[in-house]
Amino acid sequence: MDPTATIPDRMPPDQFLAFMTGFTDRYMRGLRFLSSGRPASGGTAADLRLRVESRTVEAEDVVSLRLARTHGGPLPAWQPGCHLDVVLPSGLRRQYSLCGDPADRSSYRIAVRRLPSGGGGSVEIHQLQPGSMLTVRGPRNAFPFVAAESVLLVAGGIGITPMLSMAWEAARRGLDWRMVYAGRSRDSMPFLAELENLDATRVFVRPDDEYGLPVADDVLKSAVAGGSIYCCGPAPLLSLVRAGFADTGARQLHFERFAAPPVIDGQPLEVELRRSGQVVSVPADRSVLAAIRDVRPAVAYSCQQGFCGTCKVKVLSGAIDHRDRRLTDAQRAAGEMLICVSRGENLVVDL
Repeated sequence: MDPTATIPDRMPPDQFLAFMTGFTDRYMRGLRFLSSGRPASGGTAADLRLRVESRTVEAEDVVSLRLARTHGGPLPAWQPGCHLDVVLPSGLRRQYSLCGDPADRSSYRIAVRRLPSGGGGSVEIHQLQPGSMLTVRGPRNAFPFVAAESVLLVAGGIGITPMLSMAWEAARRGLDWRMVYAGRSRDSMPFLAELENLDATRVFVRPDDEYGLPVADDVLKSAVAGGSIYCCGPAPLLSLVRAGFADTGARQLHFERFAAPPVIDGQPLEVELRRSGQVVSVPADRSVLAAIRDVRPAVAYSCQQGFCGTCKVKVLSGAIDHRDRRLTDAQRAAGEMLICVSRGENLVVDL
C-alpha cells in the first residue's frame, strides 16, 4: 500500500482506528522490507530475547522496566503508540505500550500499574528484577500518531504511556501540542517530572483529589479547531471525550482503551468446550472470553479488543458473528475466531 495514500477525513472514531490499524500494519511491513532488503514475515517483527536492564518505581503501584539486548546494540525502530507483546516467565502474554522517546533505540521502556484483581500479568511484571530475561515481539502499532499541526493529548492514569511517546515526538517536530493528564492523585500519576522537563508549559496535570472528577470541557477546552485529539485512559474518560468531541471543532479523534470495551448488541449464547465437554453460558453483556475464563482461567488472551490475535480459537461448529479487526477472510472461512470480541450461535470450540 502506498504510504502517502489519503487518510479519511472525518471517519467515526471506531472506524478510523480500524482503518489505521490495517494501514499501519501494511505500512510497517513496507518499512521493514526497505530497511532489511527482504520481505518481513507476518505482521510483527521476530521474537527478541531482552534483559531487564533497570526497574524504577514511577508512582504508587506503577513500575517501569527498561529492556535491552544482552550484549547491547540498537533495537528495532518504533513509533509513538507502539506496543510490545511480552511473554512473561509464566507463559502469560500481555501487551504494554512503549513509553519514552522513540528516537532512543538503546532500550525499550514499558510501565505497568499493579492490579491485584487482574489477570496476573501486572503482578508478575512487578516481581521482575534487573537481570530477568523476557521474550518480546514487536513493536506493533494499533494506535498510530498521525501528526497534525495542532494536537491535544488526553491521558488518564496509566494511559499516559502511549501519550508520553506522542509528546516526545510532537516536541521534536515542533508541533503545537498540549496535554491534559488526569489521575486520582499526583502520587498515583507516573512520569510527572519527565513531562515537566519536556515542556511544563504545555502540560496540565489534573488530579481528581485537587480538581474533582472532570467533565468534557475540563479536558477538551484547549483543543484547537481543525486539529487532532488523542486519548488513552479508563472508560469514563474515553466516554466524556467522545461525547464532547463534536463541540471542539477538532478534525479527528483517536483513542486507545486499556480495558475491554463494553459488549454492544450482545445476545446470550452457549459455547461448548469440546476437549472437556463443558458448556459455558455467556450473558448478553459479557464477552465469550470473560465467560470462558470463569472455568478456564489459563485461556490465552491479551488486548481484549480484537486486534492482537492472542485469544484466537478454532470453531468446530456453529455460526460466528465476527467483530474483530485482525482475522483475514481466509482465517474466518477456516473457522477461526477471536473470543474477546466476537460472538455467535451454537458454538463448539477446540478448547
